[in-house]
Amino acid sequence: MTARRYEGYDLIGDVHGCGLSLRMLLARLGYSKKDGVYCHPKRQVIFIGDIVDRGPHIREALYIVKDMVDAGHAQIVMGNHEYNLLCYCTPKPDGSGTFLREHNPRHRRILQESLQQLDPYPADKADFMAWIKAMPLFLEMETFRVIHACWHQELIDEFKGMMGGNQIDDAFLYRSAEPDTFEWVLMDRLLRGTHLKLPNGEVMVSRDGFKRRYFRTKFWANNPQRYSDVVFQPDPLPEHVARMPLTDRNRQDLYHYASTEKPLFIGHYWCEGDPLPLTNNIACIDYSAVKYGKLVAYRYDYEKTLSADKFVWVDVRTEVLTKTK
Repeated sequence: MTARRYEGYDLIGDVHGCGLSLRMLLARLGYSKKDGVYCHPKRQVIFIGDIVDRGPHIREALYIVKDMVDAGHAQIVMGNHEYNLLCYCTPKPDGSGTFLREHNPRHRRILQESLQQLDPYPADKADFMAWIKAMPLFLEMETFRVIHACWHQELIDEFKGMMGGNQIDDAFLYRSAEPDTFEWVLMDRLLRGTHLKLPNGEVMVSRDGFKRRYFRTKFWANNPQRYSDVVFQPDPLPEHVARMPLTDRNRQDLYHYASTEKPLFIGHYWCEGDPLPLTNNIACIDYSAVKYGKLVAYRYDYEKTLSADKFVWVDVRTEVLTKTK
């Protein structure tokens, strides 16, 4: 058996521009700067994506992460917010002057902090866009897997057969902006996860003020019966919807990651409270940092069963208030 290069990996959840908290978390994990780049003598970071959007220090966070990746001290997978930003900034190849992601008020609102912080630095922005496009969509290691939102084996296998690896190219990116293509379906599932449409044309208004007709779902629920058994998001379903039984069509739209699969690390889902594994082999490490939650890491040391005592975090509200006193 080949020797392991690292004693372990530190998987860090959605940063969303919380650059100060990222520095604090890296220090707490034992990383320090060498030649201007955070590193550890025996461990490597894996970022789960969503470095951009919403937070106050997006450009700083991007530099911290990119410098670590470029120097070999970290790896990263693409998040849906990186993908959204890339599509928003990429012109359609038809010469129409429009972009892969429509420049409408809703999209602008989601991306506004990233655009405001990157637009004054066009050279940096161009470098970051090229770097984002080259990000892997997933990582499969000997003993564990990493993806932003959902590991869907059949889609991943088809993607690897098409692309020969875990990265997209220009042609794939362009096709991914066309609804219902394989490329669109794959990016939606891997970077946004599974979801169900609210019944009877209902609409929810989320805490951040967006109207939503779909809700995020678990892809690890075992024999779910009702909507309440599969919902996985901070915003609760209306009570009458939560009690409704799942239909056969609902079940077809769900996906199941078995308990016998490799440990899987995901972000994306805005968890709250004290970090805990979702199952014995799935950990979500997004704990709503930019909403004054926690910026969380999981210290993985090749264990087969994930454990609550392996989480390390910075309490963003406490740390920010302490720093500003």
